[in-house]
Amino acid sequence: MSVYEFSAKTIRGEEQPLSVYRGNVLLIVNTASRCGFTPQYKELQELYDEYRDRGFVVLGFPCNQFGGQEPGTEEEIEQFCQLNYGVTFPLFAKVDVNGDHAHPLFQYLKEEAPGALGTKAIKWNFTKFLVDRNGKVVARFAPQTKPSELRKEIEKLL
Repeated sequence: MSVYEFSAKTIRGEEQPLSVYRGNVLLIVNTASRCGFTPQYKELQELYDEYRDRGFVVLGFPCNQFGGQEPGTEEEIEQFCQLNYGVTFPLFAKVDVNGDHAHPLFQYLKEEAPGALGTKAIKWNFTKFLVDRNGKVVARFAPQTKPSELRKEIEKLL
């Protein structure tokens, strides 16, 4: 299995197979617009700008499961990200990342890269999963890990 076997709705409601990103290094992040970590959008965009020409893509998945910090509609989320952080990397429709209705992609990511003490659950917004060019999950990073701290890990895969 790889992340390329999944699909998800884009922020504009179109079903998108993740296989369109085949051959790229991916950073998959569950995001939120009203979170203490929301300013990480700026660094995520900076990483995307810096490395996209070398085959790096950030994929943002808004999630409202942590403190109701992503209450808006997809249109509101997209506008917020563009206006406040200049986000141009791909954003997807809101998903659940934990529980019975967790998106299958996040079920897979959690299985492949458990968190601290082997926990499968995602603890908060802005958990990050780094995926190599073959679609394999290589690392999981906590919400507190700033995107700029991932440069060495990303460069190893590029």
